[in-house]
Amino acid sequence: MENSLNGKKVVVLGGTSGIGLAASLLAAEYGALVVVASSTQKKVDEALSILPEGSTGFTADLEDEKQTELLFKKIGGFDHLIFTAGDQLSFKELSELNIEEAKKSINVRFWGAIMAVKYALPMIRKDGSVILTTGALGRKPRVGTAVIAAMASAVEGLTRALAIELAPVRVNAVCAGTVRTNLLENMSAAGREELYNKIGSKLLTGRVGNANEIAEAYLYLMRAGFTTGQIVVADGGSLLV
Repeated sequence: MENSLNGKKVVVLGGTSGIGLAASLLAAEYGALVVVASSTQKKVDEALSILPEGSTGFTADLEDEKQTELLFKKIGGFDHLIFTAGDQLSFKELSELNIEEAKKSINVRFWGAIMAVKYALPMIRKDGSVILTTGALGRKPRVGTAVIAAMASAVEGLTRALAIELAPVRVNAVCAGTVRTNLLENMSAAGREELYNKIGSKLLTGRVGNANEIAEAYLYLMRAGFTTGQIVVADGGSLLV
């Protein structure tokens, strides 16, 4: 596959940590001009300190429609949009669920994605693409993941619908399994490691994933000009066991 990212402009919302930062670094490695966005200036500064010279960053609250609209006016024309923004994951059974917290999570991961694509569309150049992010729990939920599974399923449906509506702009999504990122920072380090080991021992890979491995899926989708409306799964085989 030719190095088709050379000189392309890639916007990564949520690109300052975890999978988003890994995707930003990989895109830059393949010649892309990277723009990252986060809700805090500190995270933007930290990301820019390790991204190549020429990378840029902005702050925006992706739950706020006006801020999202203004963000894309600042960014201007570009080639690929990656949406990885999201808050901390919370695993709670329905009886213990805080509805307002759940609504906030949906606002970021689902409505945030819709608003981002709406205002990005006029800026996306010919042959560009959109890549959303979802999770394997949408296809194989477990106890305590009702909201997470619902959001993941919604993003998959959104991906297919937008691929039809926005054509010829390509729209795809990456479906990630359990990955070592900052999304479980609300847990203790020991608890987090215990969870990773427990889940990893049941996977076909024998371990959970890392952000760099998931980033490869975004790289593929940016360069795969004949692929649209698809969900690329990178889950260590969790859907098979």
